[in-house]
Amino acid sequence: MIEPDKRKAIYLLHKEGMGIREISRHMNISTNTVNTIIVQAGEVPQTTRKDKIEIDADLVSRIYHRCDGRVQRTHEMLSEQHGIRIGYSTLTRMICELGLGKSQKKRCHRVPDEPGVEMQHDTSPYRVKFKEKPVLVQGSLLYFRFSKVRYLKFYRSFDRFKMKCFLHEALSFWGCAAYVCIIDNTNLARLRGTGKNAVIVPEMEQFAKQYGFEFACHEKGHANRKAGNERSFYTVETNFFPGRKFADLEDMNRQAFEWATVRMANRPTGKTRLIPAQTFEYEQPYLKKLPGYVPAPYLVHERGTDQYGYASVDGNFYWIPGTKRHDVKVLQYAEHLMIYRNRKLLGRYPLPPDGVKNELIPPEGQSKPPYKPKYRKKPTAKEENILRTAAQEINDYLDFAVKNGGKQKHRFIRGLYGLYRKIALEVFIKAVKRALKYRITDIKTVERIAILQLTAGNFQLPVPQINQQFENRASYIEGCLADEVDLTVYDKITEDDNG
Repeated sequence: MIEPDKRKAIYLLHKEGMGIREISRHMNISTNTVNTIIVQAGEVPQTTRKDKIEIDADLVSRIYHRCDGRVQRTHEMLSEQHGIRIGYSTLTRMICELGLGKSQKKRCHRVPDEPGVEMQHDTSPYRVKFKEKPVLVQGSLLYFRFSKVRYLKFYRSFDRFKMKCFLHEALSFWGCAAYVCIIDNTNLARLRGTGKNAVIVPEMEQFAKQYGFEFACHEKGHANRKAGNERSFYTVETNFFPGRKFADLEDMNRQAFEWATVRMANRPTGKTRLIPAQTFEYEQPYLKKLPGYVPAPYLVHERGTDQYGYASVDGNFYWIPGTKRHDVKVLQYAEHLMIYRNRKLLGRYPLPPDGVKNELIPPEGQSKPPYKPKYRKKPTAKEENILRTAAQEINDYLDFAVKNGGKQKHRFIRGLYGLYRKIALEVFIKAVKRALKYRITDIKTVERIAILQLTAGNFQLPVPQINQQFENRASYIEGCLADEVDLTVYDKITEDDNG
């Protein structure tokens, strides 16, 4: 359809004497269309469909309610019982106009797609496998709306500190930031309110100022306001995960980095077939360039030092050089720790891989000390596995006795394993079965039950297995041919004792 303003312009040019072919060439439309517009004096013709069907709104409303609000069934009844042939999309539009359908969400306001204006951040949970072991991870994704470049990383858990670390890493990689970062109404960055009334946490507001952007929450229920980010998560599910295997979280993030910043950044997207990496080069001058130095986010921990020189952080032990055992300040960054004492740096420590606990970590460039920390945890997974595989009765008893984790569990398993090592397996199984029958979990009581089993007289030592072919062994034959042992020396000893 040709716009009304363009129609009027064609008619005025014709009135001023311009030829039809010249008008056609300037306006880039056919001469037949120019002639038709001139005949219509530049006005938009009022046309009415000859096959238009007039439908009674009350009839549609009655049938719609009779069908419990099912549009498909309403369409069938209009056609089969009333002979009204109407398009399904037309009926759907009519039901919406009559206000009969479900309450429609107000569409989020449209924002022009301008370079350098907007980026979007969100997270999404996924259940994946690390070496066939299912684990839950949180995917964090930053998306530049205009150029459509992405940055993707996964975490075991996601909090405000992780959000800062992720944004710092992503924006440092791209070297610039958009002026606004659209987020949902998450409490990681929002203090109170929703949508345009949301108040950002002062800590996060100050963090964003370092990079030159501001956080903005979309309206509640309007996730489409960051549709590019939502679509990116769909692409993660349909393009990144299928056909890939992950050894651990570090391996997963290596693959995610290559997929987001190399593979997807150089692949044509959408109907426009634009390449994000090339579009980002065009968008860069419009983005906010990061300052020459932006300090990485960190957490502060106050820690004491034990008698062996270790400070514990997040289940691992970090050795502090020297002989002094003072309190220290630990700065935890995304991938390393810095330990200070009175503003003096004592050491820089790499963080262990995901899931590693109870590890002894020296400063970078130094070897592990020969001694262990005072409060190092002593796991009992090995002892528990030996007990469970020894007999089904023992496994059943452990299922009853070991219900909660913590120190009590480890102390119980060590005691039970010690008893297992001291007595015969048959006696141990009988004692455990009796302890399970009477719901006993005290190790001393289980040990007394084992002693009763031995003293009751109903226990027989197992007959040792003897190979009856021992007489054919070379060592036995050699012993038979040897000289008799002289034992008269013992006779002399007995005579001396008697005397």
